[in-house]
Amino acid sequence: MASSSLSVRLAFVLLLTWSSYAQLTPHYYAYSCPKALPTIRSAVKSAISNDKRVGAQLLRLFFHDCFVNGCDGSLLLDDTSTFIGEKNAAPNRNSARGFNIVDNIKSAVEKACPGVVSCADTLAVAARDSVVLLGGPDWQVKLGRRDARTASQAAANNSIPPPTFNLNQLINSFANQGLSQKDMVALSGGHTIGVARCINIRNRIYNETNIDPSFAKTRQSNCPRTAGSGDNNVNPLDLQTPTAFDNKYFKNLINKKGLLHSDQQLFNGGSSDSLVRSYSSNSDLFDKDFVAAMIKMGDIKPLTGSNGEIRKNCRKIN
Repeated sequence: MASSSLSVRLAFVLLLTWSSYAQLTPHYYAYSCPKALPTIRSAVKSAISNDKRVGAQLLRLFFHDCFVNGCDGSLLLDDTSTFIGEKNAAPNRNSARGFNIVDNIKSAVEKACPGVVSCADTLAVAARDSVVLLGGPDWQVKLGRRDARTASQAAANNSIPPPTFNLNQLINSFANQGLSQKDMVALSGGHTIGVARCINIRNRIYNETNIDPSFAKTRQSNCPRTAGSGDNNVNPLDLQTPTAFDNKYFKNLINKKGLLHSDQQLFNGGSSDSLVRSYSSNSDLFDKDFVAAMIKMGDIKPLTGSNGEIRKNCRKIN
């Protein structure tokens, strides 16, 4: 009986491994690494207990990974002699944080199940756990991604939407990834946590008119007008609850308190105004649409089957 049970489990693992070209599944590691999800959750919880900003960092890393050639862990690779990676691309340089946290999480997973869980999946689960641990919704993460063996700085520069984009540019950028306007607005709600550098908000808080004057003045106190002065000073995207995942971000937009230019574009007399109003008054709707958009984003061009590899160290190929 024990032998028969083992054979069934082995067959299930092989089925998940080789039939996953078409789609991912939340149960991918059910038998090959049942400790994977609790191990990741524990590591993320420990990191966030030390610094709540980690949650936003991990969520942003997942977004920036998926938008560049799919959710394949390519963002996590260091530069090599054969390719220039994504870490120093314009959207990530002096901005993307949390790589050391991913290293710690991956190390814990490797101890539990050596060579089984990909860095791409580790990051996807860590992003979900970050949202949950900061008070946001929970969902089943589809798994089975494998890791890229290369990365592209040029692709990162061209694929990640900058904070200077207007509404139409944002819509088109997300559409290029197979994401709708509703997905875009819901995912932008991830800015309910995290921070922005002065260099990325200076023009908005000093020169734009669709901004609450007292809000702009408050933000100017930590972001000097002169370029080159305090460029890397950070400011919470949501002043009210900067480390809580909630719908305050959308309330801020209605009050002209979006910190990034691209944030306020979502509520500026355009086609996304109605979604912003809906999310600002209905947190359950926001949670539902955010989850749906996260799952959809996680499906962007994953490497499955025999494509890619399972990296032991997220910073370098095996």
